[in-house]
Amino acid sequence: QVQPVESGGGLVQPGGSLRLSCVIDSGTFRFNYMGWHRQAPGKQRELIGTISEDGRPNYSDSMRGRFTISRDNAKNMAYLQMNNLKPEDTAVYYCRFGGVWGQGTEVTVSS
Repeated sequence: QVQPVESGGGLVQPGGSLRLSCVIDSGTFRFNYMGWHRQAPGKQRELIGTISEDGRPNYSDSMRGRFTISRDNAKNMAYLQMNNLKPEDTAVYYCRFGGVWGQGTEVTVSS
């Protein structure tokens, strides 16, 4: 199984935006959905949302509004656009494909 590779994390001020990327180097990427998750310090990993093979996103209720998931099948890439970030969005963000987790990318929201 191919392991996803996330990137794009870092330090951002409250109210800022960040776009995370996930590359999934698999010929089956375009035929399957993938998901974005996050794990805040001291908390369980939670689902942000998923996106179908044809680009239809589905978000967890608590994540709806400030997060946008998209994908580019030609590039084997998935993206997570995050807007109006808050300190409570501080977490390690993961993508998951075919039951395999990436190693995550860390996002810190702080002034």
